[in-house]
Amino acid sequence: MPESPIGSVPSGPVPEALVVRLRSAGCVFAEDEARLLSDAARSPSDLEDLVQQRIDGRPLEHVLGWAEFCGLRISVDADVFVPRRRTEFLVHCASELVAPGSFVVDMCCGCGAVGAALAAVEPEIRLHAADVDPAAVRCARRNLERCGGDAHCGNLYAALPDSMRGRIDVIVANAPYVPTAAIATMPPEARLHEPRVALDGGMDGLDVHRRLAESASEWLAPGGHLLMEAGPRQAEAATEILAAEGLTSVVHRSDEFDATVVVGVVHDRGVPPQITTGV
Repeated sequence: MPESPIGSVPSGPVPEALVVRLRSAGCVFAEDEARLLSDAARSPSDLEDLVQQRIDGRPLEHVLGWAEFCGLRISVDADVFVPRRRTEFLVHCASELVAPGSFVVDMCCGCGAVGAALAAVEPEIRLHAADVDPAAVRCARRNLERCGGDAHCGNLYAALPDSMRGRIDVIVANAPYVPTAAIATMPPEARLHEPRVALDGGMDGLDVHRRLAESASEWLAPGGHLLMEAGPRQAEAATEILAAEGLTSVVHRSDEFDATVVVGVVHDRGVPPQITTGV
């Protein structure tokens, strides 16, 4: 079932002709989208431009310039990955691990939605974010500046200040996990309008997860956690990746969010890695 439109939908009537145009273009929630677009438009000509962008297949969040995530309005620029509702489960899992003063990194941050949501839960975290895409980093900086966070551009850990090595308490990562061959089957909104680097996880979808796990022990503080979103069929392979790097692991699954989060933790030397499953 498709996710409903973002945000609190404004009330009031909308022109039926507008609803019909959006529904004919394949918008399942055409009436709600019509209200959101009408509310965002500054003039009739502006509304026509927004509607045409949507009919042309641009994601609603790109047209509006924002997405609702964990109750927050997050700025989303064109050609930047749109945060999904399922990733709210990643925030839920991480929120149980953060405390005032925790060093938290939103890795593969996109627009910075996960980091911003965690800062809303615990305002006293020391928040950093990183992404390889400069456009995503510019967007993330705007979203994180209000909560005192910062975003860095670079390839995974190479983006972070060296002073953070061995001091990070929680790394959260909505890393790309779509297998390369499956990209062609994704909805056009994602496939054509979101950066491929934010979607393509390699042959089995876990290339970036491997790279995150490889250096996790070097960057995490003792007892630190690495949380990675993954597909349900990838969970077992992801736990094996973490175990191979000496991290204990647990898998959390939410039917409500249709989401899977694999968590690795740096354990004491001499203690063998463990794999458990949680809900």
